[in-house]
Amino acid sequence: MRPIIPVFLIVGVAATGCATKKYVGKEVGEINTKVENLSGEVEKTQERVKRNEVRIDEVNQAAQTAQAGANEARGIGQQALTRATEAERAAKGKLIYTVTLSNDKVTFPLNKARISDEAKQIVDGAIVQLKQENRGVYFEIEGHTDSTGPEAYNMKLGEQRAEAVRNYMHDELGIALNRMEVISYGETKPVEDNKTREHRAQNRRVVIKVLE
Repeated sequence: MRPIIPVFLIVGVAATGCATKKYVGKEVGEINTKVENLSGEVEKTQERVKRNEVRIDEVNQAAQTAQAGANEARGIGQQALTRATEAERAAKGKLIYTVTLSNDKVTFPLNKARISDEAKQIVDGAIVQLKQENRGVYFEIEGHTDSTGPEAYNMKLGEQRAEAVRNYMHDELGIALNRMEVISYGETKPVEDNKTREHRAQNRRVVIKVLE
């Protein structure tokens, strides 16, 4: 009976080895299945992210379009208000004379609203004369630009240039603020075309209308 014992031992070891391989194979198969499922979920998530990115781009584009429309509407509204104010002033007062501050007399640098020393001298001369005459007048100060840049931007720049002149007249020359009105025409009333540097310089101007 002794020779039979080793045979049983060998059979037992072999059976254990087969069971281990089956177990490992099963575990590996389950892991592979989980990996495949996770890969599928990752791909779906990536697709959702891409769709969301497209939607975000569409929303951003729509927002930019809406903002551009709002800016254009604001510019149109400003022009309408400007024309209404101009008509009201014309109905109330009589134009005495105008003083034009443009680049053929003074310097308005591109995209700047600063009033130069030359412009101050011209304004000083006009105001001194009015003070000597002791005339009860009011001032319509118009800001103009060339056509460089967006229309809404130029409308704002024209207003800033006119305000720079008004502030000088108030702070340095003592003109009451309620006797001055600021109007911006932006690029809408050029005195020359904007094809040359010289013509664009002439369009960058402030016009002071003196009315009584």
